[in-house]
Amino acid sequence: MPRTTPPLLACLFAAALSSCTFQGGGIAPFNPAPVAPAEPDLDVPYVPTPRPVVEAMLDLAELGPSDTLIDLGSGDGRIVVAAARRGARALGVDIDPVRVSEGYAAAQLAGVQTRATFRRQDIFDTPIREANVVTAYLLPAINLRLRPRLLTELRPGTRVVTHAFTMGDWQPDAHRVIGGRNIYLWIVPAVVGGDWTLTDGGATMAMALDQRFQQVTGTLAGSGRTMVLRDATLRGANFSFTVDMPAGPRTYRGLVEGDSIVPDPAGGPAGWRARRAS
Repeated sequence: MPRTTPPLLACLFAAALSSCTFQGGGIAPFNPAPVAPAEPDLDVPYVPTPRPVVEAMLDLAELGPSDTLIDLGSGDGRIVVAAARRGARALGVDIDPVRVSEGYAAAQLAGVQTRATFRRQDIFDTPIREANVVTAYLLPAINLRLRPRLLTELRPGTRVVTHAFTMGDWQPDAHRVIGGRNIYLWIVPAVVGGDWTLTDGGATMAMALDQRFQQVTGTLAGSGRTMVLRDATLRGANFSFTVDMPAGPRTYRGLVEGDSIVPDPAGGPAGWRARRAS
């Protein structure tokens, strides 16, 4: 009688064949092609900022050794490394691990690894309050998504510099063209909109301010008169305006400190103060 293969052995033999391929008439182990890792979900394509534009952005921000810079979407790290070369502490944030590795390598090569660091992270999850300079080369829609955080989380006076794209109707404080490329600067303004009580010598007046980013209009009312503020300028925490008083024009130059505006010690009249009305 012919010999038969026991059922258990037949199953094992079939399983072994399923893990093999037939190559050139023989049997070889099955080695599947490696699967490439999935690319990170990028909101912005990687396009490096030319190095002369990088230096111009840092010049526009007046970056110095006492500054802390965060570059949102740092790519190969060139802005972070350039900032560290100027003595600043700098952090680059990018979602792409390849770019983060390139940034670390560039910092090592430049010898600035103690001042330049990188983090793989979504820029919308990145804490930014510690920065007093923020740089970015992002698309307009991404800038607009970031804008509320820049205005509310950054301290007044923080400088924001972008390459190529603006912040919608938040008008820049400065604009330059470098080699045909636009760069923009914004100074994060203090919040001054609302009602204030201004005391000046023995007089107490009601001040009402309307604010749209760094643009401010308003009135000052007292002693039966309502006077319009003119030449109002808000740059970070520095706020100045002129009022045509009965005795002549008076220019106030102050520093916004939370719910108070106090005379600027760098210049202007003293003896006055404004407090936000409750």
